Amino acid sequence: MGKTEYHKNIFNGFKVCVIIPTYNNGKTLLPVIRDVSEYCPDIIVVDDGSTDNTKALLKNLDGVDVVSYEKNRGKGYAVRRGFKRVLEKGFDYAVTIDADGQHYGSDLPVFAQKLKEEPGALIIGSRNIEIEGMPAKNTFANKFSNFWFWVETGQKLPDTQSGYRLYPVLLYEKTKFFTPKYEFEVEVLVRSVWSGIKIIPVPVRVFYPDKEDRVTHFRPLPDFARISVLNTVLVLITFLYIIPRNAVLYLTRKKFSLILKEQISAHNESPLKVSSALGFGVFMGIVPIWGFQMLVAAFLAHFMRLNKIIVLAASNISIPPIIPFIVYFSYKTGGLVLNQHEELSIETLNNLKTQLMAGNFYTTMDDLGYSIFQYVIGALMFALIMGLATGSVSYLIQKISLLTGRRKKNKNTFKTS
Repeated sequence: MGKTEYHKNIFNGFKVCVIIPTYNNGKTLLPVIRDVSEYCPDIIVVDDGSTDNTKALLKNLDGVDVVSYEKNRGKGYAVRRGFKRVLEKGFDYAVTIDADGQHYGSDLPVFAQKLKEEPGALIIGSRNIEIEGMPAKNTFANKFSNFWFWVETGQKLPDTQSGYRLYPVLLYEKTKFFTPKYEFEVEVLVRSVWSGIKIIPVPVRVFYPDKEDRVTHFRPLPDFARISVLNTVLVLITFLYIIPRNAVLYLTRKKFSLILKEQISAHNESPLKVSSALGFGVFMGIVPIWGFQMLVAAFLAHFMRLNKIIVLAASNISIPPIIPFIVYFSYKTGGLVLNQHEELSIETLNNLKTQLMAGNFYTTMDDLGYSIFQYVIGALMFALIMGLATGSVSYLIQKISLLTGRRKKNKNTFKTS
């Protein structure tokens, strides 16, 4: 069996077809279709309202399924229409390839082989963005997009703007996408990560013709503006919902000690990094921003490059049974700082706990005649003291543990020798 037939069989076994979205690519469309058909015979062309000779070319073409509509709607809309036809025809996966001739059909076996190794993944063809001939504006846009993808997902990809992709379309059957143009390719990547779909880059080649022969429908100002707006929305969703959601799901499934062991071993964190994350987490758990502690902790940990899971685990110090003690010592610390010595009774603490859980904490402090200013100042100081103490103690424990481990290892080595 030849290599071409081997990869055709992989595509056939996994129910893979190819989607070619096109808009006024009359000069290059037929060569692209011929190139692709050598490796995958199941082809869907989505004519996104072309006004050149594209419709006439497709009219006389056999063996190609054509989706066509009159008004140009944008690449994202065209790909989504292609997804719909893919599912209607009973396919599970689809490779998208641009109709302008910049991609090579001979790279399809790369996708087939990776699909066989990683079924269910979204596979993205990564171009060498530094290659000679790639427009400077494309290189900048790609690096810009790569950065925001990392902010929104915590993952790094070398080429987030490549249109040469293999999608597990069946996994998007119930997903409602919103973007119609080039920004769709950013949306689908980010939302795939949020949904737990693995993204794998594979190297592909790219061809850029001379400037005078190049056909592009990317309009720098409006398209870049839309992508920027989308990234703004995705960043807000990331920090307001995705990170807290993931943290809550993770923390509810694991015990604190198991989380720390797992995160330290998984990321090979140094004692200083672990101690910093623990101390910062405790600090954020005491800071008087009830209801927003985990959100702010995750946001700041991301930019401080601290282990977010350890930070969020440690910030859970403010659980209901411990809240009265945190309030009490915060208030006492504030009294020492401000030279005020008003005490909080046990009954008041229990009342504060009840009101806090109902979301009425600050008004309750004022209603009971206690100084909210004293509490806030005290909470900040107490948070700083506890954070530094936690970080310092954990650092010493880790250092002692490392030294003990080395001594045992040296003793065992000495005995065996």
